[in-house]
Amino acid sequence: MNVTHTTSATRTGRRARRLAALALAGAAVVALAPTAAVAADGGSSSTTAAADATGRADLSPELRAVVEGGATTAALAETRENGRRTWRGSAGVTDLDSRRPARADGRFRIGSVTKTFVSTVVLQLVDEGRLRLDDPVERHLPGLVPNGGAITLRQLLNHTSGLDDYLEDPRFLFQGEESLRTFLAGRRWQDYRPAELIEAGAGRTPRFPPGRGWHYSNTNYVLLGEVVRKVTGHRWQREVEQRIVEPLGLKDTVFPGSSPGIPGPHAHGYARLPEGPVDITLINPTVGDAAGNGISTTADLNRFHAALFGGALLSPARFAEMTAVVPAADIDAHYGLGLIRYDLPCGEVWGHTGGVPGYSTVWLGAKDGTRQFSLSFNDVAGVESPGTHAAMDAFVRTASCGPRAAAEVSANSSPTTPR
Repeated sequence: MNVTHTTSATRTGRRARRLAALALAGAAVVALAPTAAVAADGGSSSTTAAADATGRADLSPELRAVVEGGATTAALAETRENGRRTWRGSAGVTDLDSRRPARADGRFRIGSVTKTFVSTVVLQLVDEGRLRLDDPVERHLPGLVPNGGAITLRQLLNHTSGLDDYLEDPRFLFQGEESLRTFLAGRRWQDYRPAELIEAGAGRTPRFPPGRGWHYSNTNYVLLGEVVRKVTGHRWQREVEQRIVEPLGLKDTVFPGSSPGIPGPHAHGYARLPEGPVDITLINPTVGDAAGNGISTTADLNRFHAALFGGALLSPARFAEMTAVVPAADIDAHYGLGLIRYDLPCGEVWGHTGGVPGYSTVWLGAKDGTRQFSLSFNDVAGVESPGTHAAMDAFVRTASCGPRAAAEVSANSSPTTPR
């Protein structure tokens, strides 16, 4: 059904809800709301307890609502303005056994936010003259991808290559109860080589000819990780660490290769089975490779955002190319080179979202690098709750636009179910 007569507030409200939905996963409505424990740590009481000069406030109620929505066991978030933390908080529990409060400084799997790290390295190599965005894949990875001579690095970066997503293949994660049980019985520990992931994605029927459409595909970024390795002689993880993590002092950000654990304090991830939730925190992250292998914290992600959008990592010319977007109708947004642009009531916000089983991330901020927020929440795989979607909508709008703008959009938005 097409709706041709919609108010601006309704459209922007729906975009925010779709942003919230993009980071959520699940197929069945199951109540799983642990007792919510809320902690706030904004660095000083004046920025934690009251609205700051821009109208942004303590977001503890919104964060608590995300957990109380019924599909999330923990949530962590931080907001920053002009290089200064304005608020940080946590809600929910570290794990369902001990029920210790979740820590605001906890680490989490960032999923596809990894793509922005990898994209930044690729663009730095372009700045150095070692790559060109219009290089065909075939030039750097001969014979690896069918029709690789017609697919450019730019098309990999902005998901216009037409290559299908290897994660559509149920061998790699899980889809439903039977495959979840198989995953838990052993597949969660399996080590994958990039070539296996690429073969699985490139072996599927292309979605469209290169450059003739848009389809989000993790295969694109596994290929980019291999391009980085071919050009530099180093694994993409090492290049990200040396070029971004170490210079910016992101001490809690790691790209762990095949190590299944999350080092340091962290909340656990869960999936739903009929007999109850099952812990899926431990997983061999090679299944994500350059498309989703990373672990970080809200503080580190915000520092990365400020540096990237503040001009510290790329030349102005490369940043302009990074933020040149194409329509991404599937997510009601626009996609650049490893970046998503959402249009909200207060204007554009830029960043990325990410999800792996048990962990979801929303990472957004202003294009000029002056403002950013990061949110991690432990959604229970296989569980969906309208309350969680509504709470996510409220949190994203409030963190992005401030309480007044968020309330205005909420009052004028139709209560449609987010997709």
